[in-house]
Amino acid sequence: MIQAGAVAIGGRALLIEGPPGSGKSSLALTLIDRGATLIGDDAVALTADGEHLIAAPPPSIAGLLEVRGIGLVQLPVALRAPVALILALGGPPPDRLPETPLPTRMIGGVPVPVLAFDPGCIAPAQRAEWALRLHGIECEPASLSVPQAPQCRA
Repeated sequence: MIQAGAVAIGGRALLIEGPPGSGKSSLALTLIDRGATLIGDDAVALTADGEHLIAAPPPSIAGLLEVRGIGLVQLPVALRAPVALILALGGPPPDRLPETPLPTRMIGGVPVPVLAFDPGCIAPAQRAEWALRLHGIECEPASLSVPQAPQCRA
């Protein structure tokens, strides 16, 4: 279990981490409005499956997302998806152009690219989607509801 949020976009999981108030849930909600599916808000179950790290909703809060100042909302949930990228919110201001390849973090023996990300007020969801396209681990499309996770390549 990791304290972070996650959404599924195109069969891949985008982990969103950061301290309280850094905008994790707000970014997830904006991405969901653009077609992403919630995996978890504030907690995500992670398991290593061979060369891939799989994100799944924790059973106790599956489908719940906190909308700050409003309350908990119930949303459709993706059952599982391979983690393709971690967006790290709330750190020092990121570089204008990130180093490539991105640094990676080992989680369960699986390297996952990490991008320092400031959601800011200028197109945060679109920028997050582009980050996933440019820097995320590529995966073959597959159903998120099947027991087998999509196949990915680094």
